Amino acid sequence: MTTTPENGPGRLPGMKTPPIVSAEEWKAAWEQLHLKEKAHSRARDALAAERRRMPWLAVEKEYAFIGPKGRMSLLDLFDGRRQLIVYRAFMEPGVGRWPERGCIGCSMVADQVAHPAHLGARDTSLAFVSRGSQDDLGRLKARMGWEHIPWYTLTDDFDADFGVDEWHGTNAFIRDGDRVFRTGFVNGRGDEQMGNTWNYLDITALGRQETWEDSPEGYPKTEPYEWWVWHDDGVTDPDRDKV
Repeated sequence: MTTTPENGPGRLPGMKTPPIVSAEEWKAAWEQLHLKEKAHSRARDALAAERRRMPWLAVEKEYAFIGPKGRMSLLDLFDGRRQLIVYRAFMEPGVGRWPERGCIGCSMVADQVAHPAHLGARDTSLAFVSRGSQDDLGRLKARMGWEHIPWYTLTDDFDADFGVDEWHGTNAFIRDGDRVFRTGFVNGRGDEQMGNTWNYLDITALGRQETWEDSPEGYPKTEPYEWWVWHDDGVTDPDRDKV
């Protein structure tokens, strides 16, 4: 196509765009939309509160994974923390251009993942699992900048048992000592929202663990901001409010 002033860089040919209005009209339109956005936020908070009241499913079966240091159990993936979020990634033989590349959708999900130190500050671990070998996963995560994400290799029916053998999905677990429970699951539309620390916490049994949340009695809570950390040292700032 020949480039002309009408279809050059930055132009919007063929688009039926909204009207151009004054600053006052724009603000009035924004205020109407803002009311709906806030209602959406409150509905999302209510949905997260309902998630925190979901029944728990005891995980009775033993599962095995391979990590950088060898064989691991599902309990090991918690890394000593109270909660665990597991994303089933398709980085494995038969998918995409493996081992050069894995699933393009799962790769995009991995690109969105915030530093897990922030989940750790809420006693929650993150794990990505696939059937790729540790050597192949190691090379891929180094090339793609995914070193901050813990990657483990599936060895058994974990993916089939938790609804992620043929499609991606994110499962949430909690432990009581050595007992593990499944508490949440997101797949299909909605799973693409994962990666953000807040969205991850919202699908867990304990939520963000902040005082404003509607949670069952006895759930851990602190004031917002108090638990926030710098990911490079995991230490909160006692002077954070002295700006």
